[in-house]
Amino acid sequence: MKPTRSILAGVVLLMTACGGDEKAYDATGTFEATETTVFAEQNGTLLTFIVNEGDSISQGQEVGLIDTTQTWLKIQQLVATKQVYQSQKPDMERQVAATRQQLAKARQDEQRYRELVADGAAPSKMLDDATSQVQVLQKQLDAQVSTLSTQLSTLNSQVSTADVQIEQLRDMLRKCHITAPTKGTVLEKYVERGELVATGKPLFKVADTQGMFLRAYVTSAQLQHIKIGQRVKVFADYGDQQKREYEGTVAWISSRSEFTPKTILTDDERADLVYAVKIAVRNDGYIKIGMYGEVSLTPSPSSSPSVSPIGERK
Repeated sequence: MKPTRSILAGVVLLMTACGGDEKAYDATGTFEATETTVFAEQNGTLLTFIVNEGDSISQGQEVGLIDTTQTWLKIQQLVATKQVYQSQKPDMERQVAATRQQLAKARQDEQRYRELVADGAAPSKMLDDATSQVQVLQKQLDAQVSTLSTQLSTLNSQVSTADVQIEQLRDMLRKCHITAPTKGTVLEKYVERGELVATGKPLFKVADTQGMFLRAYVTSAQLQHIKIGQRVKVFADYGDQQKREYEGTVAWISSRSEFTPKTILTDDERADLVYAVKIAVRNDGYIKIGMYGEVSLTPSPSSSPSVSPIGERK
């Protein structure tokens, strides 16, 4: 009887141990954030650069300035050139006023000779000469108007071209002011103040560490139990059984399967094909990029993150 009791006790202990090994999660992965690398958009010396790794910056905040001297001087040059073009525009009415007056006088003479010829008081040759004079003056006026119109059109085009070039330079001037495209925390800094930077050179990397994502992988069997917008439990794993629980929301599910990454464990390790999912989590400052995490498809009963076993309940 004693050996039998010992065997039964061993079986009970084994079953208890097996029950204790049951996983409290359905998939694991790593936390990531939306990272943005900011590049230089102009060439020049970096006059100011107030970015440091770990700094929190806001969207639109100016963090640096590339030397703008040459760009500003080109703008001033083009403004002066535009003023020259403006001053060269012809005053058409004034320049053709004399010809118009001569034409009007010639038409009066033509009309007077027409009446005299009709009354037989003047030879028809005088009317022919008057008509010819009107035609000559009309052609002169048309030629003057055409020449002045072409000149005016050319100068207007040159002014418009100068305006476009000025706007291009002003855009270049704006791009010399380095601003943060999004709010977040500076992860890496690649240059220092005083360095000569070129267009396309990376300056710093920023990430929104408040809105984090847990990228995990689920099997096709698990896929039927998960959908966009679903609330799930997320655990940040600190090691040594130290975990922190958060409420997460399924933000993205891959539309195609892929082979199981070697560094990822799923609930069914025998599966060859898995689907990537991203769980959106509101970071309270404890989650770091690259930290391991776990996700349970069971929805969290509370919207507030809880702590276990480290820290205080939030």
